[in-house]
Amino acid sequence: MPSPAKSLPPPGLAQRLFKAPTAWASVVVLSLLVLSAFLGPLFLDADPHAPSSLQFSPPSSAHPFGTDVNGRDLLSRVLEGARISLLVGLSGALVSFTIGTAYGLVSGYVGGRVDALMMRTVEVLYAIPRLILIIIAFFVFDPILKKHLADLWEGRLIGYSKILILILSLGLIEWLTMARIVRGQVLALKNQQFVLAARSLGQSHLQIIFRHLLPNLLGVVVVYLTLTVPAVILDESFLSFLGLGVQPPQASWGSLLADGAQVINPVRSYWWLLIFPAVFMSATLLALNFLGDNLRDALDPRQKR
Repeated sequence: MPSPAKSLPPPGLAQRLFKAPTAWASVVVLSLLVLSAFLGPLFLDADPHAPSSLQFSPPSSAHPFGTDVNGRDLLSRVLEGARISLLVGLSGALVSFTIGTAYGLVSGYVGGRVDALMMRTVEVLYAIPRLILIIIAFFVFDPILKKHLADLWEGRLIGYSKILILILSLGLIEWLTMARIVRGQVLALKNQQFVLAARSLGQSHLQIIFRHLLPNLLGVVVVYLTLTVPAVILDESFLSFLGLGVQPPQASWGSLLADGAQVINPVRSYWWLLIFPAVFMSATLLALNFLGDNLRDALDPRQKR
């Protein structure tokens, strides 16, 4: 008699993630961007902060991305902007992910008056303009942080005080939407049959949350996390344009775009000051969006069967 056919094991996360070409393209783009941002300066002789007499020089072999109003090499500044923007975006999104997921899980799972109180708190925080909170955070914590950073590494970290405040303040603002999304998903899942079965088997609340609810939330949460990163980057860009974010001579994509926008005029257009930072930022946002969509599909528990 013929032996029964063996069932194939379910595909792993990597197989499910990379079955779409857009996932490969997103990972390649993000990998190249990160490698260029952190390893590129090792192969460049130009100092992103050193001015020169070559003001508004167009792209050339000496300066592939041209120079800015102070004669600084734009390629080195775009790579520096990539490091700072990615640092702020990823770190702020992780802060938002941690707080929002924990808050939403507790609110949705406990329910009742606790849920109502926690959601009213979120609505009150939503009503406060984020710009006011960030400005207050800068004026309150920036002098204190600079004082402590002055004693570290011979004071070289003083220029990063506002970057640290940006990471924390933007992360503490963006978690509100994350909490509402997680809470809504938990309300829809906690009365499902698999959760009721886990309760009947005597599993604790923490076991139900981490073994049953969180894995089913992971796809939605990761997708929103990939959307939070560009949102934080755009917030940082806006604040840098207002002079509240990254301070010169440091550069981020937002400050570079602001510098490029200031020199646009009908007489002559210094297009390279806008095109190159915009291309880098746009490629990053598109790659994160495509990666988020593919992660959602790969982390969907129904796709594991």
